[in-house]
Amino acid sequence: MDKIVSLCKRRGFIFQSSEIYGGLASTWDYGPLGAELKRNLKEAWWRSNVYERDDIEGLDASILMHPMTWMASGHVTSFEDTLADCKSCKKRFKVEHLVKNKCPECGGDVTEPRQFNLMLKTYLGAVENEASLTYLRPETAQGIFVNFQNVVNASRKKIPFGIAQIGKAFRNEVTTGNFTFRSREFEQMEIEFFVKPGTDEEWYKKWVEDRFDWYIKFGIKKENLRKRPHEKHELAHYAKSCTDIEYKFPFSTKGARLPDGQGSASGGGWSELEGIANRTDFDLKQHMNLSTKDLQYFDEETRERYIPYVIEPSGGIDRSILAFLTDSYREEKVKDEKRVVLGLHRKLAPIKAAILPLLKNRDEIVKIGKSLAADLRKSMRVMYDDTASIGRLYRRQDEIGTPYCITVDVESLTDKKVTVRDRDSMKQDRVSLPQVKEYLLEKFE
Repeated sequence: MDKIVSLCKRRGFIFQSSEIYGGLASTWDYGPLGAELKRNLKEAWWRSNVYERDDIEGLDASILMHPMTWMASGHVTSFEDTLADCKSCKKRFKVEHLVKNKCPECGGDVTEPRQFNLMLKTYLGAVENEASLTYLRPETAQGIFVNFQNVVNASRKKIPFGIAQIGKAFRNEVTTGNFTFRSREFEQMEIEFFVKPGTDEEWYKKWVEDRFDWYIKFGIKKENLRKRPHEKHELAHYAKSCTDIEYKFPFSTKGARLPDGQGSASGGGWSELEGIANRTDFDLKQHMNLSTKDLQYFDEETRERYIPYVIEPSGGIDRSILAFLTDSYREEKVKDEKRVVLGLHRKLAPIKAAILPLLKNRDEIVKIGKSLAADLRKSMRVMYDDTASIGRLYRRQDEIGTPYCITVDVESLTDKKVTVRDRDSMKQDRVSLPQVKEYLLEKFE
């Protein structure tokens, strides 16, 4: 994990927020490469779930919502953690993480449990009082539920159908840590899939499989993923059933919930990457009761009115990025030298190709390289780099996950070809300059 954290800062993936002032705990900034990786991940998720399906529509709801939204959802009264402090090491833990009412870190005695609401408050307008109190949304789901009828009317979609959203959420987490795994400001990718009651379990099982397969499709090793159904006592008050897709992270999960006892400081442990829940009709019913607006669905074919059940696949972008970075990291020996590689899926890689001139002091070579880079930029994110020897440039691109390196050499001046090197196989192809773009686009397809 230390290697991942070091690489993220050194190469510009992730920085500590407000670092020049000592940082702000559990908040993170995505640097040049991190911003590209995050953008590519969101694009891949959106394309898979919105563009490639005909039963899901997109939404982008506001972060600030009417306070009654959070009364209806139960967040105002029940969105809490029960926490206790260790009297010895002063660390704070969730009660369910305590071992025989002792500190899981040092074994010391703990204080009496206390309740902490996880929502972040803010005030709208010039006067800070109860009338202007609102919250930064703790989840994106409620923006979908309150817009259910709007989307039905505007899109004319028939059940079963879903609404997808990617957006920021905020939680005043008291127990944070493990780099970006648990933070106070994070981004979610969620779907609320509305189905007819009675078909919900079938759709629930289908979504569990679909979401599990999606991570494998984009490069995560199957052996590092698992599906863990929640036991009855774990289920949220609104959930009929829930399954977590868990990833075997390389950090210590000591003190975290590990139902099968797996996880250690040396070997890492299983932790949630995404949850798929059967939320029944809880949310629409709650909003219908509190708002007094009719949120029933009218089925024109059967002439029925009913409140749909909802299947919710909900994943964290920040956790996903951490999992993809971790899973793709590898070290190998090439000619007795250590080679560090991020084997990111081509669709996720921040830089798709790097153009590297063999000699930066040969104007003709530089001209060809910069002209090729300018042409490729119209179709993909590329980098031109002449700041080191060719061997060092290769290593630099391997470490940030660039799938292809394109070398312009002396022979390019006569044969009008360049050498394209594959990151994973290190195989090299000689490709004519007019064909480079087509060559790369075919690879990415």
